[in-house]
Amino acid sequence: MDRDISSAVQRLYDTYPFPPEPLLDSPPPGYNWRWNWTAAYNFCTGQKPDKQDIRILDAGCGTGVGTEYLVHLNPRAAVVGIDLSSGALAVARDRCARSGTDRRVEFHHLSLYDVAQLSGEFDFINCVGVLHHLEDPIRGIQALAAKLAPGGIMHVFVYGELGRWEIQLMQKAIALLQHQGDYQDGVYIGRKIFAALPDNNRLVKREKERWSLENQRDANFADMYVHPQEIDYNIETLFELIDASGLDFLGFSNPSYWQLERLVGKEPTLMQRAKGLSDRARYRLIELLDPEGATHYEFFLGRPPLPKADWSNDETLLAAIPERHPCIEGWASRCLFNYDYQIVNLSEAEFEFLQACDANAQQKTVSEILSQVKLELASARSLLKSGLIILNPS
Repeated sequence: MDRDISSAVQRLYDTYPFPPEPLLDSPPPGYNWRWNWTAAYNFCTGQKPDKQDIRILDAGCGTGVGTEYLVHLNPRAAVVGIDLSSGALAVARDRCARSGTDRRVEFHHLSLYDVAQLSGEFDFINCVGVLHHLEDPIRGIQALAAKLAPGGIMHVFVYGELGRWEIQLMQKAIALLQHQGDYQDGVYIGRKIFAALPDNNRLVKREKERWSLENQRDANFADMYVHPQEIDYNIETLFELIDASGLDFLGFSNPSYWQLERLVGKEPTLMQRAKGLSDRARYRLIELLDPEGATHYEFFLGRPPLPKADWSNDETLLAAIPERHPCIEGWASRCLFNYDYQIVNLSEAEFEFLQACDANAQQKTVSEILSQVKLELASARSLLKSGLIILNPS
């Protein structure tokens, strides 16, 4: 069964290499902080990693869009990409060659199940949009976990069932009408269905409001609606997958969604009742109350030993060595985007402090920089909370 499904998935991506992003003769635009080793490690542990010459695995790299970012965002890392589709890998190789990253990346035509064939362990594993397309995701995540080095982290993205309810219905409808195994016919039939349905149809409305822009490309439409294998998760089944990995859950990388206060914060009775819930039960409550936002789960896992920095003590914070966060858009400016693309307006003193952090070759502490810049410690702590600086113990 695994072989049959793997073969079907391979045929899909050989027909429609994915993601279908254009090939550029320059570095990729923008960034995804989850693919930056320093930023991701800091998110998981609260501090800067102690090394940059790491090994990264892009597990299920497709056409190399994420792989290219992993190479550019981690200039001292050696990157390995694996994928089941030879067609997608050909595009990935071309993509990285065009942008000049091919010297620090290698690709292997390999299933996630067979990742043990790669030599050595990896400090950082990226697995985006892959596990939910396996017949046996638990076997897949266990295979990846076995390749994660002690102190390493894994970034995972899988689909959520509540936010993809309409997608599931359309997938089943197309499957009833398309020629079996003919993915081009599936795209043709799917587009015909959407064109025929009335404008007030729930599936049509959800497609138009959420997915239609990206689904103009056949590869995106096929990946969403004509895929031969998909398993969607809810919080309960997600943590069954996580527990099976044997790794530690380090947190969701979109923590703002997982704040119950944004949904029922105006009702103290509900917030008080929720205090007695476990973390997992609270996550389940949130996705049940906001199902449209539960289209996917993006999170980090880790293999101990992993440090956990605590900067709540003023003396500890003052003794730390700060530097500017590597994923800031618009620097050097007083109005910029932080790593999560939230707008931040800096005061003149905050700007001077961040400039000092950016040029901190002498490894000055927060205390030493504050002695030269007219900024209160509380404001420096605010910069840390906003994700503009990264700290390292002195």
